Amino acid sequence: MDLIMKNANIPQGDRQVLTNILVNQGTIVGFTNSIEGIEADEIFDAQQNLVVPGCIDPHTHFMEPGFSHRDTFDAAGRSAAKGGLTSHIDMPCTTKPSVRSREQFHEKLNSIKDKAVIDYAFWGGMTGEDVREGLLHNIQPQVDEGVVAFKVYMTPSVPTFPPVSDAEMLEIFRHVAPTDLPIGVHAENLDICTFYSKKLESEGREDPVAWSEARGVIAEKTAIELILSFAEETDARVHVVHMTSKKGVELVREAKKRGVKVTSETCPQYLVLNAEEAMNKWGTFAKIAPPLRGKEDNEAFWQGLADGTVDFVGTDHAPYNIETEKKGSTIWTSFPGMPGVEQMVPILVSEGLNKGRLSLSRFVEVTSRNAAIHYGIYPKKGAMELGSDADFTVIDLERNYTIDKDNVLTEAKYTPFHGMDLKGIPVQTIVRGKMVYNADDGGIVSEPGYGKYVERQSIQRLDRELKYETENTLGQKVDVTDKEKQFTGGI
Repeated sequence: MDLIMKNANIPQGDRQVLTNILVNQGTIVGFTNSIEGIEADEIFDAQQNLVVPGCIDPHTHFMEPGFSHRDTFDAAGRSAAKGGLTSHIDMPCTTKPSVRSREQFHEKLNSIKDKAVIDYAFWGGMTGEDVREGLLHNIQPQVDEGVVAFKVYMTPSVPTFPPVSDAEMLEIFRHVAPTDLPIGVHAENLDICTFYSKKLESEGREDPVAWSEARGVIAEKTAIELILSFAEETDARVHVVHMTSKKGVELVREAKKRGVKVTSETCPQYLVLNAEEAMNKWGTFAKIAPPLRGKEDNEAFWQGLADGTVDFVGTDHAPYNIETEKKGSTIWTSFPGMPGVEQMVPILVSEGLNKGRLSLSRFVEVTSRNAAIHYGIYPKKGAMELGSDADFTVIDLERNYTIDKDNVLTEAKYTPFHGMDLKGIPVQTIVRGKMVYNADDGGIVSEPGYGKYVERQSIQRLDRELKYETENTLGQKVDVTDKEKQFTGGI
């Protein structure tokens, strides 16, 4: 063996089972009650901490190439590893150029592949400009390169990634639907957001909460209603990214009941922060898009995560330069975004798992398994199966921790989570059998360039029963379905 992780408490449904995990050539090759007589290059003692499949952030903006004054792939990757993430899926928009063709895909990949600390996959992209200029033929080449989904903005993001009109979005849905890949939509009604932002600014509103009021729940509600209609019309798979409101949860829940191909995600900030408190305290540093909402929305998302309406959690990690893009600006002119990869897993452990809002099995689903299935990288990622990548997040459920903006590893040293007291944090992060972060011995212990590009493995959907081929401990091929997993020792 290359590695034996001994004394690991792994999830079996909602139970923890103590075992020893055998790793060779970066993959899981077995589980055993005793390691007597088994040789290994390295033995790591997990000290009976919880060991879950490596956590995945399916929604990041690591800002390279093109915006390294905000963050870098290296710094963001180190921050992610410290936060217990073993993989992330990076968005196509906050780079120069944005990823909307095969050539742009490779330009981004070549720019960052020697900087990655953890493994990564890519979103592809389509914009209103692509529709107007007859460039929708660039969809299939991106699919061929292994992108896991396509991103669409209903409101402006960056100049290199223009938003779509309603008709342009419908046209993109029609062209992406045959690929059966998800279409992730930033769901805010542009006309509503623009009108009320100008209105409140003209009325002299400069208080931070005005940002949230201008982009009210109605902007998200009408946008989600539209994309659900388009999904029904085109049979496309639609995914509501960074959903923020109780109303959004209700719309998605009802759409799922009537068979619409819809999934959704939320972010830690929409689970634990609210506009009134956080924006008045942190000002522009809590300005994000879509904006923070109210406490009733926080609770709706915990319920939505628990009952399956909300499929998983991402961070929308999108930091901005403090001096030039956050400080000295009004609530209307500052840039909307915040870092988050370092805080996602600790917050879900402390406020979700440890407080009983999430069962252990559901915690695993919303932090790794569901995103891996949805984006077609399961069971290579998001699983503890024989043959899965040996990606592990080791969590000390009893360790106390206070979030400190000055100690984050991203280039942007700010977070509206600053001062939040947590119980339970990741203490080790292991990617393909190699330690990349160890809270108790050296911190970040991996070099940039270790992280690898993860190509989509297959087309998978959360609403379908999975069936895939794995190997048992004798090296024989075995078909395993999700319904049978409770009997196979995997998750």
